[in-house]
Amino acid sequence: MRQTKPPYSVDWDESCDTMVALGGSTKGGNTVFAKNSDRPHDEPQPLIQVQAADHSGGVSGTQFVDVPQVAHTYRHVGSKPYWCAGYEHGYNEHQVVIGNEALPSLLPESSEPKLVGMEVLRLGLERSKSAEEAVDVITGLVSEFGQGKFSNSAGVRTYDNIFLITDPTSAYVVECVGHEWAVKQVENVTSISNIAQIGSDADRVSSGAKSQATKLGLFEMGFGEKFAFGSAFADPANSSSGLARQCRSDAMLGRGAGQLDVRSMIEVLTDHSDGENPDEDRVVDVAGDLSICLHRNVGESTGASTASLVADLCATDERLPIYWTGLYSPCMTVFLPNFIEGDLPGILGIGGELESADSPWWDFYRLTQHGVKAGAEVRAEIRSVLANLQQELFESAYEVAKNGRELIDNGSDDAATEMLTKFMAENAQRVISKVKSMVPATASVS
Repeated sequence: MRQTKPPYSVDWDESCDTMVALGGSTKGGNTVFAKNSDRPHDEPQPLIQVQAADHSGGVSGTQFVDVPQVAHTYRHVGSKPYWCAGYEHGYNEHQVVIGNEALPSLLPESSEPKLVGMEVLRLGLERSKSAEEAVDVITGLVSEFGQGKFSNSAGVRTYDNIFLITDPTSAYVVECVGHEWAVKQVENVTSISNIAQIGSDADRVSSGAKSQATKLGLFEMGFGEKFAFGSAFADPANSSSGLARQCRSDAMLGRGAGQLDVRSMIEVLTDHSDGENPDEDRVVDVAGDLSICLHRNVGESTGASTASLVADLCATDERLPIYWTGLYSPCMTVFLPNFIEGDLPGILGIGGELESADSPWWDFYRLTQHGVKAGAEVRAEIRSVLANLQQELFESAYEVAKNGRELIDNGSDDAATEMLTKFMAENAQRVISKVKSMVPATASVS
């Protein structure tokens, strides 16, 4: 057992990647969302489920500012860094899915307490029945309470944020700097990374954005007659990694346009190309320090891919939406099919600062570190074993999704919940047992 360093004070690279394909670009005609969450490599990020609830006053549980609670919050699941009151990505009972990215910006650090970006994401899931409503919730919160870089005595690393928000029929990018924001609706397929996304093509911009940029000397008429949000606030000197990864994800998504699905999204999330040749074939094995699937060794303080989500939504109600969730490195994990209509296995929510034997997140951490150290041949063996498990889950999950939909449509909600809860629990136990058996006893990071 060991004590990790505070995850919020180390110097880790900004390196998340988030993408969405609306129904017109997917193989099955349904929206598919995907995200890798990149955080400090040894910061646990368990998966938690929070039930819907009614409230009579109070505050929403954020760390630095008090946000009044709303009357009702929706059932949702979030990928939660253990120390934080928010999520890197998540989904709710209304098929609203949100992921965030750190945004390098030129806005100076503030002394004013604000919301942490992951808290904004959590509040968006709790309060929204559609992607459009989540945009309004998030922009309203940002306008009133702010988010982004601010000094604090807790040592929490803060930064400006970009959010990708989707539901079964629509998606939006929301770019935030301090109290200011811009919104752009996604037309077909898009990916976002740690780089400004929205120029003069914004659908909406906060009322104070232009004056704030002018006040800081960041806005010049050379940007054109229409204010370009990203051009004004972006910090290109610290965005090169995000640019390379976004070019790579755009190229991979573009090749699959019209036929994108969960498998093709996982291929993007598990890619190890350094981005120098965005059009090259998928790079399967660990290659270097810059890729969409990012790795770090024990002892390194920078970031790594530590959790993933692929959401296969459904607009036609022919089946339930399936939320494929992966713990730790996407290239050496199994994406478990989860259903918000059932009860998520409690074991997936275990994972604190200390390494522990009862945490699946730490199990996958040990497996990945073993693979990184042992070499390409061992990594290939790990991927082969996990691929067999993944294929079995692909074969079973969609039938379960259809059966669950039928039960709910026939008024048998309790039976659906029981079936889905059992299905998720059995899958989690089988996968976790297999992963534990693949990690040598000497592979502990203690």
